[in-house]
Amino acid sequence: MRLTMKEKASYGLGAVGKDMVYMLSASYVLYYFQDVLGVSAFAMGVILLAARIFDAFNDPIMGVIVAKTNTKWGKFRPWLMIGTLTNAVVLILMFSAPPKLNGEGLVAYAAITYILWGVTYTMMDIPYWSMIPAFTKSGKEREGLTTLARSCAGVGSALVTIFTMKIVYAIGGNNERMGFQWFAIIVAALFVVFIIITCLAIKEKSTVNVDSPSVGQMFKALIANDQAMVIVIAIVLINTSIYLTSNLVIYFFKYDFGGTEWYNSYTLFNMFGGAIQILSMMVAYPLLRKKFSNVKIFYITLASAITGYVVLFAIAFINMSNVYVLFLPGFFIFAANGVLQVLTTVFLANTVDYGELKNGRRDESVIFSMQTFVVKLASGIAVFAASICLSLNHLSNKETTEAEQVIDFAKDVSASAKLGLRMTMTILPVIGLFIAIVVFAKKFILTEEKVQEISEQLKK
Repeated sequence: MRLTMKEKASYGLGAVGKDMVYMLSASYVLYYFQDVLGVSAFAMGVILLAARIFDAFNDPIMGVIVAKTNTKWGKFRPWLMIGTLTNAVVLILMFSAPPKLNGEGLVAYAAITYILWGVTYTMMDIPYWSMIPAFTKSGKEREGLTTLARSCAGVGSALVTIFTMKIVYAIGGNNERMGFQWFAIIVAALFVVFIIITCLAIKEKSTVNVDSPSVGQMFKALIANDQAMVIVIAIVLINTSIYLTSNLVIYFFKYDFGGTEWYNSYTLFNMFGGAIQILSMMVAYPLLRKKFSNVKIFYITLASAITGYVVLFAIAFINMSNVYVLFLPGFFIFAANGVLQVLTTVFLANTVDYGELKNGRRDESVIFSMQTFVVKLASGIAVFAASICLSLNHLSNKETTEAEQVIDFAKDVSASAKLGLRMTMTILPVIGLFIAIVVFAKKFILTEEKVQEISEQLKK
């Protein structure tokens, strides 16, 4: 029996909720603790880097736990519900730091809540994606549902990226601390409701094994597959570059672009960027694919991103009073990011066939588990680099009264601090992307002709 529209919609709704929670934590926890509460930027960088790496190693452990679960509700839904409820509670606690805490106490609070958030998120994320084979039958049906869920996850991420600061100021007035607390409660509540709908509508129709490779298996497969190694290095370099900018862009608008309502410009910029990124994945990539090979598109998109960063750096030296001026470099960067997300997945899939031909075994699940690992690693490296930038340039919200918080923060920031911020969020990503181009050009051999040749050899 094929999936109904109700089942598809319910599963997609769960993806919206869980990625709203993920994006709120991934994009704003550094800002909340460092800029709003005054925790040392360097301390937050260490905490976030360590937690992301720990989280990446924790994924396989949760996979084993889920695989050994056997209840009358199935093996996936119990953990999906338990993980959701605990993660929602931890999210609220993370953005509700007690006002009396300061100094080392606040650092400890940030570390404990963020690590717990990562553990509980993994608790629900692993069963959410692993349960697809348990209630779908055909490969085509599974592929379609996975695509739908990934698209819905993108919607959840975009909603939080675009509207967070607008809503924080709307419900908290000029009190960002209170605004984040209430916004976290709203997001957590929606998350729980959406996952409840998913659990009620989706029922396991078969028993499946959860294939969750260990980190050791991942690296063994990577060492044995030189082309997978090239793509993994490229993913780390590209994602670290992009994530570094995304972590610092809120500081750019607050302390460089400025204005008493800087968050409105920030919201508008993110709205534009989100739309461009989605369109590039859905429209630009298929159009480019009609004329160019994937390898050529890869170089074109990296050149586009580098162009965007160079233009952004140049524009930053003029008197910026209109956010629309930033749409030009934003277009090149966001469009490139969207296409690169598709391309790296395609390239990684091709390395599976290459590895089978070279090593006599097909490490499909291991290779794709590595993608999750390296994306989290890149995110941790990027946020650590961002924290160093903030610390060196002394960019933080100074103690002000609620009435005073309507000032233009950019007026109190030195020219050297602004220059440091601009260079970190533009020049460092350019360096990272250039290295990605060099590594790819020297080591990558899986052209479309080579992939076709490998496919034919495997058939024989």
